Amino acid sequence: MNGPEIHVEFAPELHVFVPRAGRTGTVPAATDGVAGLGHVIESLGVPLTEVGALVVDGREVPVSHVPAAGESVTVRTVARPQEVPGAPLRFLLDVHLGTLARRLRLLGVDTAYESTDIGDPALAALSAAEQRVMLSRDRGLLRRRELWAGAFVYSTRPEEQLRDVLDRFRPVLLPWTRCTACNGVLRKATKDEVADQLKHGTHATYDVFAQCTTCGRAYWKGAHHEQLELIVEEAMRFGSSAVDG
Repeated sequence: MNGPEIHVEFAPELHVFVPRAGRTGTVPAATDGVAGLGHVIESLGVPLTEVGALVVDGREVPVSHVPAAGESVTVRTVARPQEVPGAPLRFLLDVHLGTLARRLRLLGVDTAYESTDIGDPALAALSAAEQRVMLSRDRGLLRRRELWAGAFVYSTRPEEQLRDVLDRFRPVLLPWTRCTACNGVLRKATKDEVADQLKHGTHATYDVFAQCTTCGRAYWKGAHHEQLELIVEEAMRFGSSAVDG
């Protein structure tokens, strides 16, 4: 684009996407008189999944607004909690977010996860086909038009990633109801039903079990249960305070 120039100011939360020079004020951007404002914003590096209200010279406009020369644009971040209308809230995570996927499943959040790199086109198509919010740190993936919905994962630390997703989307938490391996729903199971998965010590020590209705994996309160309990307790406290506050 090398036509009329506009001036764009980004919310501080979006500075991670823009060149350093644009983090202290406005960013000049050339337009072509045809492309919508959404296209201009993406050309500056910001995925539209992260964009909230767009304000042009004091009035809110849609992403399809065609900017005119000299306009001043303020780009705000997505309002929280973010609503995703049209389908039950559920997620799809790419290959780099395995720990986050397991923690969301631990909390009972419907979370699909691809443990191999199936490519951006296939992920976007799956997001659309199953109406799932795509969570990723891949900006290019989040710019794909066929996505049902998407969100950038800002941190590289799983505990911070989880807090951010819970704060942004406020999903209903139902801990201990999903398989952390495949996302299937868990049911109560007897010791006899899962005996083939138990070592002798486990068989002798534990009496309460659950089993995935999809993959058949057995669950019990083993050696790592206390650590998982801490994750659940923190998430429930955070979720409650987020809703109440």
